[in-house]
Amino acid sequence: MSRDRLQQSLRATFVGMASNAVLSLAKFAAGVAGHSHALVADAIESLADVLTSVAVWRGSVLAAAPPDEDHPYGHGKAEPLAAAIVSAMMLFAAGWIVLKSFGEIALPHKTPAAYTLFVLVGAVIVKEALFRFTNRQGTLAGNMAVRADATHHRSDAITSFAAGVGISVSLVGGKGYEAADDWAAIAAACVIAWNGLRQLRPALSELMDKAPGHDVSQRIRRLAETIPGVERVEKCMVRKMGHQLYVDMHLEVNPRMTVLRSHEIAHEVKDKIRDIMPVVNDVLVHVEPIGIPAPHRQG
Repeated sequence: MSRDRLQQSLRATFVGMASNAVLSLAKFAAGVAGHSHALVADAIESLADVLTSVAVWRGSVLAAAPPDEDHPYGHGKAEPLAAAIVSAMMLFAAGWIVLKSFGEIALPHKTPAAYTLFVLVGAVIVKEALFRFTNRQGTLAGNMAVRADATHHRSDAITSFAAGVGISVSLVGGKGYEAADDWAAIAAACVIAWNGLRQLRPALSELMDKAPGHDVSQRIRRLAETIPGVERVEKCMVRKMGHQLYVDMHLEVNPRMTVLRSHEIAHEVKDKIRDIMPVVNDVLVHVEPIGIPAPHRQG
């Protein structure tokens, strides 16, 4: 990860951590004082945001570490791993909110205080702004973990909005509607769980080396076939490591070509692909003779 890319990722992460810490304290205090279970649950969700931001921070820093003897391909997998941790924590937070809210529904309630609505309105505004800022920074940096953290910010905004709806129903409905904020918390938890699952899928796919897309491999094939001496690209396998791509390629060349010339062609292919597509970090080229039946080939 380049220094600029790392700085973009960390800037968004640290802003989110600080904002969530303040929001969590404010919502918890207002929720306890104002008798709003939904607001307390929302405060716990904001606290979970702080913990997920820590995971994103450490994942981004680790992903920026250069290759070493134990990790010759670098540490780029730390990003999807951090994104998976964020998603798992979103699912955990959703489950906790549901269990807590169902446990509170049957208990005697006090009507939430009206001032809790003002806290929630402020929280929605701040969290939506955080989502837009973090998502923009994550997109510019190409950092999956930061984008997952942005989704978590929006989930928190949705939770706050739902809590506000529940409190409003409690205030307007009066006696008998005290549990409305608990039902609102449950509805918000479902949204949080959905967003967690939606973010978990691409993270797990990258951890399992899913190909980045057919169009990417086709572009790499076409670039390789423009090099004189390349008869055909037999195989082209692409995997993603953080924001970079790694390519394994089998080229077919004239069987009477010298080893030196085939070696030069392999380097020309590698250099052209990396020049045209800077996102490609490395290209491993295996040269094979065209027209020779596969059982007679080695490798």
